[in-house]
Amino acid sequence: MTQTSVRENLQRIQERIAQAAVRACRRTEEITLIGVSKTHPADAIREAYEAGIRHFGENRIQEWEGKRAGTEGLAATWHLIGHLQSNKTARAARLFHSVDSVDDFAIAQRLDRARAEAGITGKLRVLIEVRIAPEETKSGVEISELPGLAERCAELPRLQLAGLMCIPPFLEEAERVRPYFQRLRKLRDELTGKIGSALPVLSMGMSHDFEVAIEEGATEVRVGTALFGAREVK
Repeated sequence: MTQTSVRENLQRIQERIAQAAVRACRRTEEITLIGVSKTHPADAIREAYEAGIRHFGENRIQEWEGKRAGTEGLAATWHLIGHLQSNKTARAARLFHSVDSVDDFAIAQRLDRARAEAGITGKLRVLIEVRIAPEETKSGVEISELPGLAERCAELPRLQLAGLMCIPPFLEEAERVRPYFQRLRKLRDELTGKIGSALPVLSMGMSHDFEVAIEEGATEVRVGTALFGAREVK
């Protein structure tokens, strides 16, 4: 994909974000666009950065390590949005500004400990991924276990629990995804009262349904295909 195409795609996405924000009586500035750069090369990330993207999401640690050198010098925020395996937590704690897919307290503990062992100052932002639908292929903490996990994560000194993330079922009609976004927002609101601290981030919505997510309160949307085009085959 050429830089011109990325710029054009970004402009269309920004227009869609702005229109959805207006419908929800929200400010566009409240919504962060995360460019999902998984399977796309470092050159594509640089093109998106030059077009104005400042947040990028990667799924796999090994893939990110392989192309990280090609993004050197970019003042971007790097998000891990894929499932994190316990044996890779130390690397994730060093490589990313935010881990958006925490779904287990042991993982959170390992991230916290890894930050200490690496001597990294400042807290690592984390989101809890919620299994919002009963799909066996989806990761995330079960809804019934969410309060306990959130309370324990909030106590870890080197992590900043900022909110929740979900990946709802893929449904061709975006309107049919709305109940899942509503559910995550409600869970966040209930959780805020239980743990007594703010959880400002709702990461939900992707290329085909992010407008509905914004209407339901998303503060971060994760857009890959609409920005970069079809994923490269691995």
